[in-house]
Amino acid sequence: MSVSQIAAPARAAGGLFAFMLDVFMALFKRPFQMREFLLQAYFTIRVTIVPTALVAIPFGAVIALQVGGLIKQFGAQSFTGSAAVLAVVRNAGPIATALLIAGAAGSAIAADFGARKIREELDAMMVLGIDPIQRLVVPRVLAVMLIAVFLNGLVTFVGVAGGYVFNVLLQDGTPGAYLASFTALAQLPDILQGMVKAVIFGFLAAIVASYKGMNAKGGPKGVGDAVNEAVVITFVLLFAVNFVVSALYIQLVPPKGL
Repeated sequence: MSVSQIAAPARAAGGLFAFMLDVFMALFKRPFQMREFLLQAYFTIRVTIVPTALVAIPFGAVIALQVGGLIKQFGAQSFTGSAAVLAVVRNAGPIATALLIAGAAGSAIAADFGARKIREELDAMMVLGIDPIQRLVVPRVLAVMLIAVFLNGLVTFVGVAGGYVFNVLLQDGTPGAYLASFTALAQLPDILQGMVKAVIFGFLAAIVASYKGMNAKGGPKGVGDAVNEAVVITFVLLFAVNFVVSALYIQLVPPKGL
């Protein structure tokens, strides 16, 4: 393996980090592109809301079945609702949201920027003195972050409701016990953690998609490669960041006692 092959991932990581800093600095530039922000927010929620709702149902069902079966072996069926809520709110909700955001909205952003790149629209904007990052990237990043929070709430609600239905119908759970156990182990910081994760995941998905799209090369094939790379890189980053945030949360926020 040559030195250039070894240095390529480091250069790519450095370029992504530098692009992230450029986007952060552009957040404070004016004027803010409100129309572009609203259009991108509408587009993001349009392409993700139905798949997200459909994915949330099996997420909640699987968690309810697995957690319910495990807890039943210990004779603690009364805590099934609380355990299911913790699993959905802390991890399943933000991760499902992130996967749909990266797969649907992220791929669309990468394809859009890739097409603009090979048509030299981005270069033309820079020649005219228009910053593509401020004009195009910032509204998309903020829109994806905003919609990620709402989608996380949708996944959490649908997941918990699906867990309730499957627990009551398939595991002989009682509705009252399931609902009453919500606050036994769960607490407000758990919800805040899920929202923070959704914001971070949305930010990463939009940044990676924008970066890969704006650096697409090689014509239409390069655009397709950029979309594939954006989705794969986003998935890897999401799981890594999820582990770090979850580990920090466990260390900083004490669990709720019974």
